Amino acid sequence: MVQPIPPGHHSLAPHLVIRGATEAIEFYKSAFNAEEISRMPWPNGEGIMHAELKIGDSPLFLCDETPPMERWVSPKSLNGTSVALHMWTDDAEGAFERAVKAGSRIEMPLTDMFWGDRYGRIIDPFGHEWAIAQHIRDMTPEEIQEAAEKFAPPE
Repeated sequence: MVQPIPPGHHSLAPHLVIRGATEAIEFYKSAFNAEEISRMPWPNGEGIMHAELKIGDSPLFLCDETPPMERWVSPKSLNGTSVALHMWTDDAEGAFERAVKAGSRIEMPLTDMFWGDRYGRIIDPFGHEWAIAQHIRDMTPEEIQEAAEKFAPPE
């Protein structure tokens, strides 16, 4: 029987539209230890129609932007992004350092946050924002609320 969700996948997978998908695949391999699962070029050979990578236990789909399709444009064409990818790791320092060394720009340095995570954000060379996190402290909702109020007191 065919499974409704393919083996090795989850209910949700990000699908990034990128200007320079071939370069992005190599960047994600270097920055996030991504494994390339598949790559399908456009029939005319101009760019990537679909590629699948795996980062940790999660799939990541990507393709080259296709401006004639109007909505398939990258953050570079939009001059920003409205989405951040949240990546959990058991080594936030190493993951953050690899991403920056590979060419990412630091958006927010790694910090021990009030909700119990070591957390920072980078913008990759293709305009996508990544949050890198490592859970370092279990907290109750009440503890998080109290810490949040100390972190950013109401005006």
